[in-house]
Amino acid sequence: MSKVLVRRSEPEDAAGIKVIFECENAYSQTLQLPLPSVNDWQQRMADVPDNLYSFVAEIDGKIVGSLGCEVCKNPRRRHVASFGMGVMDDHQGQGVGSALLSALVKLCDQWLNLRRLELTVYTDNEPAIALYKKFGFEIEGECVDFAFRDGKFVNAFSMARINNN
Repeated sequence: MSKVLVRRSEPEDAAGIKVIFECENAYSQTLQLPLPSVNDWQQRMADVPDNLYSFVAEIDGKIVGSLGCEVCKNPRRRHVASFGMGVMDDHQGQGVGSALLSALVKLCDQWLNLRRLELTVYTDNEPAIALYKKFGFEIEGECVDFAFRDGKFVNAFSMARINNN
């Protein structure tokens, strides 16, 4: 198996990120909509704010995963960041999510001095929940009817990881 390379995303990665979110699992398990536009992704990637960190994961030069992390701007929550990620359907279970999360945790803990990482995950996304737990995230609560997906409302867990160092 080839090594997963994680790097900061660049504006020219927009088309590769779009391909990730064309995958059924990626758009079904996130708040993205099906049939993403490359133009929308180009606009997102063209002007990334200072409090947003965006990564891609590559295998053999192909973008197979994406992660975006936003540090809270509110002065009382500057110790907090939230993130979302997607992995191409045919690369799930191959360490892509672990590589992205590892890079994010290292950045947040060792460089950004963040204490709390937050996320929401659909309650039926067992592989993602297991991955987050592997990195020390804990379920803090359940949000009922959190999002509308495939014709019905779905619940989500609020999860967080606290850096006690």
